Amino acid sequence: YIPHARIKAGVSGFPEGLAYYQDRVNHYTTTTLGYEDIYRIGLLEVERIQKAMLEVMKEVGFSGTRQEFITTLRNDPKFYPSTADALLKEASFIAKKADGKLPLLFGKLPRQPYSVEPVPADLAPVYTGGRYSGAPVKSKRSGQYWVNTYNLKSRTLYTLEALTLHEAVPGHHLQISLTQELDHLPVFRRNLYVNAYGEGWGLYAEFLGYEMGFYKDPYSRFGQLTYDMWRACRLVIDVGLHAKGWTREQAVKYLAENTALSLHEVNTEINRYMAWPGQALAYKMGELKIRELRKRAESELGDQFDVRAFHDHLLSEGTVTLKIMEKMVTRFIEEGKSETSNVKRQM
Repeated sequence: YIPHARIKAGVSGFPEGLAYYQDRVNHYTTTTLGYEDIYRIGLLEVERIQKAMLEVMKEVGFSGTRQEFITTLRNDPKFYPSTADALLKEASFIAKKADGKLPLLFGKLPRQPYSVEPVPADLAPVYTGGRYSGAPVKSKRSGQYWVNTYNLKSRTLYTLEALTLHEAVPGHHLQISLTQELDHLPVFRRNLYVNAYGEGWGLYAEFLGYEMGFYKDPYSRFGQLTYDMWRACRLVIDVGLHAKGWTREQAVKYLAENTALSLHEVNTEINRYMAWPGQALAYKMGELKIRELRKRAESELGDQFDVRAFHDHLLSEGTVTLKIMEKMVTRFIEEGKSETSNVKRQM
């Protein structure tokens, strides 16, 4: 098997590999954008987030380079849990705090609860830092927010708020559980998962942390920026690996230099992108679209914009393509304007 294994890290070496990759780009982003367009968007996002990172470094009085700051974070024991239980307890505290903030941003909340659990031991060594494991809404177990307790020296506490908001609430648990309760949808739609929507929502949920009172600590804020940068880097790295002939070493270097992820996580992530062309693009492309649509709704509705109603509307049809999401927000804006006009006429 090994003598016949492919040499290149990406799919461009396959017969019609670039055409296959473009198909995967369109599938996972639910857009018609070319991979070169995605690459350019990624470079712009990386540049934007780099500037935000420098502001945090100034806030904490760090006078060195961004790379030196990242190295400091990776090597300081205070940014890592001492035991698996300590990590799980901290994640649970953040999750419970997030639960209490949900009514600020959502009118409808899921009935299904969730627990905080360690990633199963057989998966943990090669697994991501955490993920959501759902359950049927009528089952006898709850949804589960998995936290990876393997190799504690690679589990950064400064990224834990962002991870929890993404995987638990208001991220995957809230979105997936609410989708299962949408009785007006057929069963297959209640169990469907469109990556650009679902992962875009998860990344948007990290951004909502600011409105929920998280990231008060500057290191946690740098952790949120690291997670944002991680998803921006994916736009560059995924295209680099699969369309531009990047080596695995180039991809590792780019992610390690631009984020404060642990080096263990950097390496497991790059392995994932090599094996799953296009999927990593869904997060940032989905989040950018959600934030664009929210900004549009806020601008057009002005004082009539209700963030709770906006989120409820966005979650009301389950997981959808970005094009359908845009149509939904257009309808939300039109209905909001119509209600305002009716009120004015009655006055």
